[in-house]
Amino acid sequence: MFTGIDEVDWASMEHACGSAEDVPALLRGLASASADERERALDGMYGAVHHQGDVYDSTLACIPFLFALIARKDVADRGGVVELLVSIGGGEDAEPPGSLDPGPASDSASGSAFAPYAQARAAVRAHADVFAGLVEDPDPEVRRAVPPALVRFLDEPARVLDVLCERLEDEPDAAVRLALVEGLGLWARLHPDTAAGALDRLSALGTRADDPALRLAALGQLAGCAPERLPADLVPMAIGLLRARSRTPRQPDRPQGPGTGTLIGQLRRLGPADEEGSQLLRTLHTALGGRVAERIALLNGQLTSPDPADRCNAVWMSAGLFREWRASYAEPVALIGGQLDTDEERLRDAAVCVLEDLFTLAVPAAGPLAALVAARPGSRVRHWERGSPSLGRPLKALTRAGDARAVPVLAELLERPDAPRDLGYEVRHLGPAAAPLAPLLRARLADVPLASDDTCDRAVPLLTALTALRDSAAVPEVRRLLRGAPEGLRRRPALLEAGVRALGAFAAAEGAPVLRDLLTGECAVAAAAALWSVERDAEAVLPVLRAELAADGSPGRRAAADALGALGPQAAPALPCLRRLTESGDVWERTSGACAVWRVTGEAGPVLPVFRTAWRENACTRGTIAACLAEMGPSAAPAHDLLRTELANPRRHRARTGGYGSHDVLEDEQLLRTCRTALDDA
Repeated sequence: MFTGIDEVDWASMEHACGSAEDVPALLRGLASASADERERALDGMYGAVHHQGDVYDSTLACIPFLFALIARKDVADRGGVVELLVSIGGGEDAEPPGSLDPGPASDSASGSAFAPYAQARAAVRAHADVFAGLVEDPDPEVRRAVPPALVRFLDEPARVLDVLCERLEDEPDAAVRLALVEGLGLWARLHPDTAAGALDRLSALGTRADDPALRLAALGQLAGCAPERLPADLVPMAIGLLRARSRTPRQPDRPQGPGTGTLIGQLRRLGPADEEGSQLLRTLHTALGGRVAERIALLNGQLTSPDPADRCNAVWMSAGLFREWRASYAEPVALIGGQLDTDEERLRDAAVCVLEDLFTLAVPAAGPLAALVAARPGSRVRHWERGSPSLGRPLKALTRAGDARAVPVLAELLERPDAPRDLGYEVRHLGPAAAPLAPLLRARLADVPLASDDTCDRAVPLLTALTALRDSAAVPEVRRLLRGAPEGLRRRPALLEAGVRALGAFAAAEGAPVLRDLLTGECAVAAAAALWSVERDAEAVLPVLRAELAADGSPGRRAAADALGALGPQAAPALPCLRRLTESGDVWERTSGACAVWRVTGEAGPVLPVFRTAWRENACTRGTIAACLAEMGPSAAPAHDLLRTELANPRRHRARTGGYGSHDVLEDEQLLRTCRTALDDA
């Protein structure tokens, strides 16, 4: 199967880790008799030869050998290799928009960038008949991987549809039948003009199949490509099928044993206990998209299932819904909280993980969270093999929900020598309820050494908490750090910034001398902003802020504009520079400049067009803009359509495909509150 492999000039090729000289060993490893070696080889292929979906010259050179490998029935674990080939070929996303094949000789930048992907797709298509020969392979894992490969790469749509339908009649393996149904759905999406036959088959399976999992799979595919064919009672039907499926004995999806330690092995072992059920419901939820009421009803049904695996899948499914769509989630959140009182560790951990990123949306689950923190003291701190301990997820979720029951537990941790260092970052979410923690936070700050490698790591979270509490009694501790932190200290700028922000929040006169000393240093802008909060002396801070604002390309221009805006009319001498900033090519600089111009002049007319453009260009600016519009009151009326449109939008403003931030929900909920306030106060 590897004939000619040694004649390939691998040393002249590259992959993500450099020279491709090791590729022959990886290819041979895929055919090894050792399961561990096969897993390591596949991990190496994804880690280097096809790293994060990239295609290199070595990737293209591998394709014939990968096809030769999957054609050999005496080789184990070929299903993973089929999946690798599908990924290398790239499916329907391989070509650049508007071009089927830019070709290797394309002169355009986009064509050159996409040429390797188009070549990979063409190479996989050229061997696609090999996939057709695997539909009756003795290995069910191979048969399960084949349907998407056939649909994406065999350029005979009618033949592919016949193969899928015929195989559904004869396939003995339940997991393979589900893959065939997914293949039918993919075929229908790729061939919408001739999809009637595939849709008829899916409709029949969704209503009449004996296997509840097969019916669920068919309903999920219909929801994605022909929602008009879905039954009116979709949600109760899906819940009933889910319950029926859970009553059917199933083999565990996850491999047992210690594993190899590869990334692929870890993903397999850390995935859902019921991967098949997770995939079925993921498909249905994804297809329902913005039909949030139906998705909530479906989640509620899942979360009340007698099967803990069904409930665990529901918990994980809820995370994507909460992050992407706006709705009233009190009921599903309360049901997720109900999963905390269980001995099923996987289910409990999933619930805690989801609640951790909900902040105030987790309030309906605060009672169970508090009970878990009380009943399991070991859950209050997470210990790591390396590095300092961090706040345990149940306690973090309770704190972020703003629940005062977290305060005594946090106080207890603050008295321990190994208190979690990230605790200070979470205290701010408690609001005034955290006031009793101030003396303990001050004491810990006083113990931070001035010249240690971890000085900044220890001090900044504590400074963040004390800043949020506006604890002016902490001025001596903050002054000690600002005056004593030596030059060359690791992360010294971050320490100084956090310290001056704290003094600005305290607005205590005792902090002014150290702030004045810092007006010529590396945190001059932050020091000027803080000094204004303390003394209201425009003459002392204007030169610093104007100089920073006038420095083209300086990363501190936005911060300088924000500080000048706080001066209000006293920043009038900086207006020419602020107006120029509103024309910057950087959307954040334009936004900060416009906010400052309004706060200095009180004139809405010049800044509203800037806000409107930035609002549409970068959704992340909306919180800042909405806050400024709220300050404007009636003057912001011409921009109120932005606020009303935002409030009417069911999708969160930071929702995005392929990733998320842990604070996305928090920032979106804050934006909604600010929009309502701006409209109510106008």
